[in-house]
Amino acid sequence: MKSVPSHSPEETFLAGQQLAASLAPGAVVTLLGDLGAGKTCFTSGIVAGWGGENSATSPTFTLMHEYPTPRGPIYHLDLYRAKSADEIWAAAHDELGAPHALTIIEWADKFPELVPAHAVQVCIVLSGGTSRLITITP
Repeated sequence: MKSVPSHSPEETFLAGQQLAASLAPGAVVTLLGDLGAGKTCFTSGIVAGWGGENSATSPTFTLMHEYPTPRGPIYHLDLYRAKSADEIWAAAHDELGAPHALTIIEWADKFPELVPAHAVQVCIVLSGGTSRLITITP
């Protein structure tokens, strides 16, 4: 387990970028944290770390976004508004844990049955103002 303090959106982005260096295709990252904690900012850092040119945006109303990168696609799912694991599975079963891609799942704790055992868990906790504590559990 590794804890990283962040005092700005730039530091949260950098933490995601640094984690990206250790992630191979087939990896799954779960993101936990309250609304506004910085999950999407962290995801933008991961996308940049894999060489992607697009900033991540929250897929809350679409379930999933795909970001092309030189290392392979990144699938970014947001389960906040999902109603059931069946709904998610029907919409994104090919993307969940795809061996050629990186899969990032926000609000994964809502449907833990969809999370593979090898997933990296990232928990972002607000600690006042723009400060956060980012805990990464491999």
